[in-house]
Amino acid sequence: MNPALWITLGKILVVFALTLGTVAYMTLAERKVSAIIQWRKGPNRVGIWGLLQPIADGLKFVFKEDYVPQTANKALHALAPMLTMAPALMTFAVVPFGSTLPIFGMEVKMIVADLSIGILFIFAIASLGVYGLAVGGWSSNNKYSLLGGLRSSAQMISYEISMGLSVIPIIMMSGTLMLTGIVDWQGNHLWFVITQPLSFLLFVISSFAETNRLPFDLPEAEPELVGGFHTEYSSMKFASFFLGEYANMITASALIVTLFFGGYHLPFIENLAFFDNHGFMLGMLHVITFMAKTAVWLFIFIWVRWSLPRFRYDQLMGLGWKVLLPLSLVNILIYGIIILGFGLGGTS
Repeated sequence: MNPALWITLGKILVVFALTLGTVAYMTLAERKVSAIIQWRKGPNRVGIWGLLQPIADGLKFVFKEDYVPQTANKALHALAPMLTMAPALMTFAVVPFGSTLPIFGMEVKMIVADLSIGILFIFAIASLGVYGLAVGGWSSNNKYSLLGGLRSSAQMISYEISMGLSVIPIIMMSGTLMLTGIVDWQGNHLWFVITQPLSFLLFVISSFAETNRLPFDLPEAEPELVGGFHTEYSSMKFASFFLGEYANMITASALIVTLFFGGYHLPFIENLAFFDNHGFMLGMLHVITFMAKTAVWLFIFIWVRWSLPRFRYDQLMGLGWKVLLPLSLVNILIYGIIILGFGLGGTS
């Protein structure tokens, strides 16, 4: 078999395993950080410092009864969690988590698929996630679930527009749709969080809305909808919705790092003479840098959840259509004028 194919399969397995492992321990991090914020101890019984709690939770979900309401559409009820999980895992395939690593005499790119339309791929696949929530809400034949599914559909469609428009100035400036190209552009110039702060703000707010995290968790909204679209789910189907949410959160954090914080680049440190003849060490530095930046944003996602109250639904939709969308269009206009006026953009 072609060695390149083996390497690609290996990268897929590694990324898949690391993503699922991170998802599992994000549930522990969520509970630990919330406990610290609320002056509690959090999980501390299963294993040292509660480190085995995610394994115990996983076993609990596996052995719990999988209850399906009699009036539910059983086929779609079972399909919905898969429709939520799959897009969340697929989008990470085009995110560069490092530069290159010399493995068995080959320079291996630290990305599963370096597509020339990487950004378009992410938005195309990520937009499929809404079908899982909508189908889960409708197939349960429960009014709370249906309302949660409808809310999630309206919310994700509304904020996807602002999110897509927010990256257009980045594409205009870097001159590429490839995520590796965008990272390399920032490595040779300034990070986009410095040159395009409004794009950064729009993208981050939209990311919180797309992942259904507070203050945008209206599809669940426990005081109003019991549990929203997953009210009638139990066992591993119930867990799959949350695994999909955390996988989306990991991908969103990785995208924020890639698009606005230089990806795997670490200014000044990676330019030291030590790394000139140590390709493996530089490659590992890039991977560790990317993981550390992503971890910081995952903490911010958790921190915001336990610090801010949720919006009312009319406030949520008003923010998306009356504030973020006009600002996105003005942002594109401003950077279009700047790029034309000063001859910036592309590979300049």
